[in-house]
Amino acid sequence: MANVTKRTVDYYTNLGLLNAERSASNYRYYSLCELERLRRIERYKRKNLSLEDIKELLKEDKEALSAIEETGLKLKNKMDGLNEELQEVISLIKKDEKNELLLKKQISHESMTLIQSLLVLLV
Repeated sequence: MANVTKRTVDYYTNLGLLNAERSASNYRYYSLCELERLRRIERYKRKNLSLEDIKELLKEDKEALSAIEETGLKLKNKMDGLNEELQEVISLIKKDEKNELLLKKQISHESMTLIQSLLVLLV
């Protein structure tokens, strides 16, 4: 699938550039992520980078990806919190017509538009 020899895959695995999963019968299996990693290694090699340099680049890629995932998780948690607060506001608004009219008078048109936009984004 990666257009490299088994020997090359073994070599990269022994160097720690690739990670294999083992089956019960001790066969090595490589995930799609590892296949993409192998393709990156081959691209770096075509740029005449040493395997040591490639190993460092892959480490930096992994660290950058971890930072992105962490930021994404923080953003998701924040969005979940906003969604809960927004649902609470909506339930207060919908409680009865009197509350709805009072809140609509107190909330500016811009704020109402923001609430509706948030609803669209969160749903």
